[in-house]
Amino acid sequence: MSDKKLMVGGQAVIEGVMMRGPKLTATAVRDPQGKIQVETKPVNSIGDRFPLLKKPFLRGTVSLIESLVIGMKSLSYSAKMAGEEDEQLSDKEMAGTIVFALVLASVLFIAIPTGAAKLIHGATEDPVVLNLLEGCLRLVIFLLYIWGISRMKDIRRVFQYHGAEHKTIFCYEAGLPLTVENVQKFPRLHPRCGTNFLLIVMLVSIFVFAFLGWPSLWERIASRILLLPVVAGISYEIIRLAGRSQNSLIQTAIRPGLWLQYLTTRPPDDEMVEVAIESLKAVLPEEEILEGTPDYIHKAEAENEVEDSAPVAAAVTE
Repeated sequence: MSDKKLMVGGQAVIEGVMMRGPKLTATAVRDPQGKIQVETKPVNSIGDRFPLLKKPFLRGTVSLIESLVIGMKSLSYSAKMAGEEDEQLSDKEMAGTIVFALVLASVLFIAIPTGAAKLIHGATEDPVVLNLLEGCLRLVIFLLYIWGISRMKDIRRVFQYHGAEHKTIFCYEAGLPLTVENVQKFPRLHPRCGTNFLLIVMLVSIFVFAFLGWPSLWERIASRILLLPVVAGISYEIIRLAGRSQNSLIQTAIRPGLWLQYLTTRPPDDEMVEVAIESLKAVLPEEEILEGTPDYIHKAEAENEVEDSAPVAAAVTE
């Protein structure tokens, strides 16, 4: 087995975890019967067909779009497996959901902050100051949004699975067998987390947009949307560097993103960790799964069989 670990990322879903490796994505969900269900799919990245899109500052936008699509499909699958939906979303419904999410994000994090900044236009005419104030308003809205959803009961459970995802990836990167005991020893805050990425996007956008002048409202909104690929590209390179480097300056710079993960992750229970482990195992080559890593899928099935047979045994003894 190679000492160099594969780059693995993930996402919490409803009652489960999605993991993405270089060649496969896997979504593991614990169904209402307590069994762990796993769906794997090949990674069909557009970057494989157009290598130019894997270059620095281009790969960030590609990764963001692909992560959004894969994440929505995983959420749809997890909702079905968890018994919250009768069927998965069709491609047309998926596209509509993604477009709606993008429009909502544009209104919440672009239109409202830049429109609100105009209210203080009379206090200063300096376009740099106005753009900086707009960026600060955007950051405040983002933090309030994260804080608000973190207080929702159903979201808290998803955030527990988010913590399980981080702990499991940490355990794999440390080169230990993927057992619940090993995984639970690791922190739930990870430098490559999407929460870190979003916070970096907010901060980078403040500096990128600061020098665009102060045209009309619609021109400002259009410029922010058109420059999002640039912001995403810069932010992606920063998050990749943070995940690889132990430089004290870089680690200090990403610390606010780690602190924010105290809101977007929660300590997982052991059953949640089992699901995250099975999701990660499904995207790893066999030689990357260390000896001593249990099979939690069949463990859960065996426990369910024992529970199902208990009432029958009790009836016979009576």
